[in-house]
Amino acid sequence: MEKLLSIYKRNRLKFLIFFSIFGPATITAMADNDAAGVATYAIAGSKLGYPILFVLFWVTILLAVTQEMGMRVSLVSRKGLGDLIREFHGVGASILIFTALFIANMGVIVVNMAAFKTTAQILNLPAIPLMILVIILIFIFVIKGNYKLTQNIMLFSSLFYLAYVFSAFKSNPDWNMAFKNLAWPQGINFTPEYWKDYIIIGLGVLGTTITPWGQFFISSFGLDKNISTSKLKFSQIETYWGAFLTDFFSFFMIVATAATLFVNKIVLVDGAQASWAIEPFAGKLAAILFGVGIMNAGFMGVVVVGLTTTYAFSEFFGLTGSLDAPYNKSKVFYSVFIGQILIAFVIALFPIVDLFKIVVSVQILNAMALPPIFYFLIRFTSNPEIMGSYVNTKFQKWVATIGTLVILVASIFTTIYTVLTFK
Repeated sequence: MEKLLSIYKRNRLKFLIFFSIFGPATITAMADNDAAGVATYAIAGSKLGYPILFVLFWVTILLAVTQEMGMRVSLVSRKGLGDLIREFHGVGASILIFTALFIANMGVIVVNMAAFKTTAQILNLPAIPLMILVIILIFIFVIKGNYKLTQNIMLFSSLFYLAYVFSAFKSNPDWNMAFKNLAWPQGINFTPEYWKDYIIIGLGVLGTTITPWGQFFISSFGLDKNISTSKLKFSQIETYWGAFLTDFFSFFMIVATAATLFVNKIVLVDGAQASWAIEPFAGKLAAILFGVGIMNAGFMGVVVVGLTTTYAFSEFFGLTGSLDAPYNKSKVFYSVFIGQILIAFVIALFPIVDLFKIVVSVQILNAMALPPIFYFLIRFTSNPEIMGSYVNTKFQKWVATIGTLVILVASIFTTIYTVLTFK
């Protein structure tokens, strides 16, 4: 105990600086585990079992590298990613990228809105009143609050991901096999059919973890917090921490479904069925927490992805907008946010819109939008004119470039798979 106090006293200033800038990277990474992410990880765990954890390990590294690039470029240039695209590549490129981002983001918001319907089904609650209540709460704290309040609520919401840790432990998984599969896929009969599903769903896991909106959000949200370049190294540490934390929870999501659904050969159809299927093996509380976790993930997704589009709109078209600005001074900023939520609410009301049934299509949109965004991100962070001495290392540049190519392949494979299996 005395040693810990001694370490704290010697590094007190560093701890204070770190916690003063803490927030943007962690929220961005955690929001990757939105309802679309939860659904994808649940599908992966239930259909592929522990071996899919190998993909998750490498995705975590790629997420850390690319998120750090997004944070670094905004803090060094004092401009968001959208601002830089408009400044260096013109309005045409801005409109093209924003359109792709808007379409992809709307799909994600609709999926997350559908998560409230799923939770209502699990908890036997009326869906529409629950959705309206959540939307009102979102509007109040985003529009009437400020940057600090929004950040604190999002960080608090991240605590609810502990529900998946609890569900995983209650599922009595084979921990030895789970950890072995982080190093290499093993422990099951790898048939050609399994490998086909592994490649397709594995690409989906990559696409739901590393998202186009995530690059814009970490850039804009970090800039909105006014973090100075002198504190860049602390933001970098937080970015790596955030990447680890998000896939730490993703690990338990996969383990929970692998230990219950995959092991017992139960086909995952929807969120409610997943919760009911987990209950006999992990207990009623674990099943309820699984449902509450989906609602919380939907809440995180709606807010963060909605704000991403709003920030990007302001940057691409040279408008001002901030969470610290009152509504009457940032009407366009808040109107774009409100508009997205209301459109998503109306679409989510249709019976055919189900979280687990549309999530694959949403990941296709994400995969298609991400490569061109990464192209600009790599170019900007490798440009001495923009970054000065903070340009990418060779490791960062190559990891991001290879990752971009893998995601491009993911987009092609997922599209082909969807077309071939469409009925």
